[in-house]
Amino acid sequence: MTDTRKTAESTAASGTESQAFTEEERAAMRERAQEQKAAARRGSRASKADGERDVLAKIAEMAEPDRTMAERLHAIIKASAPDLSPRTWYGMPAYAKDGKVVCFFQSAGKFKTRYATLGFNDSAHLDEGNMWPTAFALKELTDAEEERISALVQKAVS
Repeated sequence: MTDTRKTAESTAASGTESQAFTEEERAAMRERAQEQKAAARRGSRASKADGERDVLAKIAEMAEPDRTMAERLHAIIKASAPDLSPRTWYGMPAYAKDGKVVCFFQSAGKFKTRYATLGFNDSAHLDEGNMWPTAFALKELTDAEEERISALVQKAVS
């Protein structure tokens, strides 16, 4: 029986690209690698202001309506949990506590989806029984969504 699977080396040599990740996903991974290199260069000199500057720069790059939504989320998260440190994570605005990302915003344009996403990682204290949501689709922010997001962020860092 012959093995018809191609090794990574032979695939790379033949010039064919793996379909395991989309171009947008590969770009996000490259951004994450750049973020880690920048953090290593900053070392102990890194400050909350550096992270906020990076987040605001990423938000400024977004197309509308994602930019407006991200600006509003940034303000809500900062007001709801001032102890969280803004930083970028896979090229997205994120907010960390003790170095661990608690929540992040993924614009609809980043992966060409029909809605933006507010996500929470496992360091967020959102546990409710045996099952609870960790990501929320966002089409627009009204007062009701802003109140809910504020409450979720407060709970996440409690």
